[in-house]
Amino acid sequence: MGLRQMEPTIERIGTKKFYITPFSAFKAANLTGELASVLAPLLGTLAPLVGESSSKGESSQKDAGLMDIDAGKAVAAMSGCGSISGDKLEVLMKRLLLGDNIVVEAPDEDGNVRHERLDRELADELFCGEVHEMFLLCFYVIRLNFNGFFKKLTALSGKGKVGEEEAPEAKTAAMIRRIL
Repeated sequence: MGLRQMEPTIERIGTKKFYITPFSAFKAANLTGELASVLAPLLGTLAPLVGESSSKGESSQKDAGLMDIDAGKAVAAMSGCGSISGDKLEVLMKRLLLGDNIVVEAPDEDGNVRHERLDRELADELFCGEVHEMFLLCFYVIRLNFNGFFKKLTALSGKGKVGEEEAPEAKTAAMIRRIL
């Protein structure tokens, strides 16, 4: 495995730390189609968030991309979008989260810190009653693995142009037409 695939990105969600390593190039390419089909309905919801202050405190609309939006706002948009197939979303989330690329650091019942590879059983334990945290982890995995792809996708939509008055739905439709 190459060095880039071994370098984890650390994300904190609640009391847990997640060590996320990037997918291989071919796995990321394979997931791109599934990801696009699930995220297409969300683009209209997420597009207005591009250019707002990001989670990094930056507010440059020129450099901002889809993956630079505030993670909390993205999760709210994802959970509020009714046009996404639950079955497709579940399959995608399993592929994003259960691919041996995430290690969890979390306190156990005795307060001791444990490190475990995220699998189905652990995910069910960690996210039971906290599904929004699972969406947030998916967002972090997507941002790590597909950030360049979505920045280019956002640039195609014209969202990076300051002063554009076009409605978000029209921008999304134009962006999808360019992709197809």
